[in-house]
Amino acid sequence: MPVNIEADSIAYDGDEDAFHAAGKVRITFSGGDLKADAVTLYRGTSQALAVGHVMLRSDQDLLEGEKVSFNIVSRTGTVDEGRMFIARNHLYVRGEKIEKKSEATYRLENGTVTTCDGDDPDWRLAGKEVELTVDGYGTLKHGRFLAKNLPVFYLPYLIFPAKTTRQTGLLFPRLAYSRDKNGLDIEIPFYWAVSESSDATFSQRYLEKRGFKEGVEFRYAAGADSFGVFYGDFINDRKRVTDGVGTMSRDWQDDRNRWSYYLNHETTFADGFSLRSDIRRVSDRWYFKDFSSFNYYLDHYSPSGEERFSRVSFLGDESLGSLDSTVRLTKDWSLYNLTALARYTDDFSSPDNNGTLQKYPEATLTGFRQPLFGSPFQLEFTAGYDHFFRQEGQKGHLWQISPTLFLPLKLGSYARVTPQAGFRGDIWERSDSVTDTGDKYGDRELFTLGTTLSTEMHRIFDVKGAEVEKIRHGIRPEITYTFIPDASQDHAPDFLDRIPAQHSLTYAVTNTLLARMRAKDGKIRYREMMRFKIGQTYDIREARRDVTAAGTDNRPFRDVDLELDLAPLPYLSLSARNKFDVNSGNWRQNNYDLTLSDHRGDSASAGYRYTRDTLEEINLSLKAVLTSSLGATYVLRQNQLDRRTVESTYGVQYRKQCWNVELNVSDREDDRAVMVVFSLYGMGK
Repeated sequence: MPVNIEADSIAYDGDEDAFHAAGKVRITFSGGDLKADAVTLYRGTSQALAVGHVMLRSDQDLLEGEKVSFNIVSRTGTVDEGRMFIARNHLYVRGEKIEKKSEATYRLENGTVTTCDGDDPDWRLAGKEVELTVDGYGTLKHGRFLAKNLPVFYLPYLIFPAKTTRQTGLLFPRLAYSRDKNGLDIEIPFYWAVSESSDATFSQRYLEKRGFKEGVEFRYAAGADSFGVFYGDFINDRKRVTDGVGTMSRDWQDDRNRWSYYLNHETTFADGFSLRSDIRRVSDRWYFKDFSSFNYYLDHYSPSGEERFSRVSFLGDESLGSLDSTVRLTKDWSLYNLTALARYTDDFSSPDNNGTLQKYPEATLTGFRQPLFGSPFQLEFTAGYDHFFRQEGQKGHLWQISPTLFLPLKLGSYARVTPQAGFRGDIWERSDSVTDTGDKYGDRELFTLGTTLSTEMHRIFDVKGAEVEKIRHGIRPEITYTFIPDASQDHAPDFLDRIPAQHSLTYAVTNTLLARMRAKDGKIRYREMMRFKIGQTYDIREARRDVTAAGTDNRPFRDVDLELDLAPLPYLSLSARNKFDVNSGNWRQNNYDLTLSDHRGDSASAGYRYTRDTLEEINLSLKAVLTSSLGATYVLRQNQLDRRTVESTYGVQYRKQCWNVELNVSDREDDRAVMVVFSLYGMGK
């Protein structure tokens, strides 16, 4: 291997075939260099002996000591009183003697390991003998864990991670405690790197009050356009439970086999042609109530679904009312979409699932709005077939077609009117043997008429602010007329959605504020600072209803709908969706979501949900950055209607450069849980 030697003095010894360099010695070789006060380099063996302020750089790793023996070709050697920094793991290593056994394996005598910066680290793993493999694992014998210089506990033998890529082996365990549901809760995961395109995690979880729960997650990528994940768990639950929710109750006095599984798979066959499955099943409706403190579904919840292997789109806690499993095959064209769907629903609000209406298969062809044969008319349509099934109740087949014709017209330069006419045709056939007054087969035809009149006015204000250049204020009033005549639906099956007769006017006004902003890099971007819409429907049928016989007043004015989205600043947003009953003078619904945040990471979100006589709840989440190291969180979920607290969680987090600790205390209606999470950065949690 070619080397280059720089020094104050260099002498060659022919008998030893060695170079003796002294004074500011620097030897460079492929992938590194060696600096020292004095170095002897044996040319035949490529062995270098360096003394005095030795610094050896090999790739990104840095090794320092007073005496170093190093082979430039094999990259092996020993260091006395050595210090080493492994960049890939941000790992600092010290030892009375450090032996570099191979390119990535080191052995230490009386050594210490830490990921903390500085000469006085917050924590260290110290051992009489330490061996570690970069991108693998380390072993510690006769060791101890030190906080600063204080020994915290003795470690006769420890395996710790020192890896940056996927490696088969044990992951750090998870420990928790809940007073009523689970007791002591310990989970030990094992990770298996099956191949370059697949891996798996096996979990053995001990629940003191329930038993052992086994789980497995298998992830795979068959190619760039085909990937998926399967998860399943099982427990023979020995906990005796007697409780009830609403009209349902349980009295479990025997062991029960409980399970769940989840399959998410997606394959793109060609551009616009794909298959996706989301299979989600649990053994019983109480599953998410009993395991809501921690489960796979909460840990992988992602409403956006952008991450390939974290695409659980539902919150797997006690609030979940139903669970849908779907398999969807779609084909897209520029103006059409064909979808084949199978759906199975688990309804957790009913005593059993026998009466839950299932839909499989379903096939729908959608034609998006498009010009009709080059005329000013536009056509959109849907056509489809559904098969409805359930164990108890009506089931059968349904064929549907629904074309709608539009004629967009401009009224001068200021308004647009769009008349429309539609048709809805349904044919059904029942396949059940239920005896009732309904028809076993039949059809329904509906004609709809409507017109939408709208205009828009706007004005642009030149703000010339430091960030906001201009603000556009737009006002869009619109009025829609809808007419749907009465249709005979009394003898139709219950799986056919009823369409009520309608004769109404709906009027609305939408206000928007759109800001044009210029970033520091000169790029232009836009932000909708406000959207406020107010609308109401006037029921012409109700206004014409004969009240003489009924003895009640006409009430043609429906609820006033209010929608507000406000984001005047990047760190402030408010959303409101409300309904006001003009006949009683009371609010029918109030829904508010407020979010505040700042550049430090402080945030506060508050949600209020109200539906008259049905629901009233408050959801609050606070996160405070108290100092650069200390943070606090608070979560509150309160049922105002029943005057009870659903959840109250307090959390404190303390962060340092190389470790953090987090304490959470959660009080729920049926349990108290305490969790302490201690993380050593680079080592695990």
